[in-house]
Amino acid sequence: MKLLLLTLGAFALAGCGNGHKAAPVTSAPTRAASGSTSGTTTGAAPSAVTTTARCATSALAVWIGLGEGGATAGSTFYPLELTNISSHTCHLFGFPGVSAFAGHQLGSPVQRNHAVAEHTVTLAPGETAHTVVQITDVGNFSRSQCAPVTAFGLKVIPPDETTSAGVPFNFRACSKPGPIFLTVQPVQKGVGVPGYPNL
Repeated sequence: MKLLLLTLGAFALAGCGNGHKAAPVTSAPTRAASGSTSGTTTGAAPSAVTTTARCATSALAVWIGLGEGGATAGSTFYPLELTNISSHTCHLFGFPGVSAFAGHQLGSPVQRNHAVAEHTVTLAPGETAHTVVQITDVGNFSRSQCAPVTAFGLKVIPPDETTSAGVPFNFRACSKPGPIFLTVQPVQKGVGVPGYPNL
C-alpha cells in the first residue's frame, strides 16, 4: 500500500485539495491537551484512567493511509492514524466521529463498527493509535436515495472531543442523509498501516 501522510488541523471550510497528494493542514484546532509510534493499551474504561488527560484535538496529528487501500466487494478500508504531537502523555478511548465534507457535512455521519473491542490507548509524545474507516461505494445506492457527489475530505472528532479537524481526501459520498456509506472502528494501539514500522 502506498502511504501518504496527511496531518490534521482545523478543517478548512473551502476545498481541501486532492486526497491523493500529501497536503498538511497547518491551522491548529482550538483546544490544547496534555498528552513514538505504538501506544500502550489496557482494557480499562476511561474513568479508570487517572494518571493521564484525554487527548484533545489540538494534541493530535491525524493522517490516513491512501493509495490502493484494503478492499472488499463494494467497500474500501483506510487506516486513520492519530499521533500525539503534544509534549505530554494522553489517552484515547472509544470511537472518533467521522463525516464526509465538502464545505459542509455530506449525508449521514459515520456508523460505529463494533468488530473490535474498545480499549484505553495511552499515547506518550510521538506515539500513534489508529482506527479503520470503511467507505462504501455509493454506487451501491440509488442515485435518488444518495445524490452522489465528490467529498473534499473527512471531518474527524477524536473520542470525547467537540473540536473537529480534517483530512483532505477526495472520494464519492452521498449528499443526502440516510444511506450509511461510512463506518469506523474504535481506536486501537499502534499504527494501522500494514507494514508500517511501529517504533
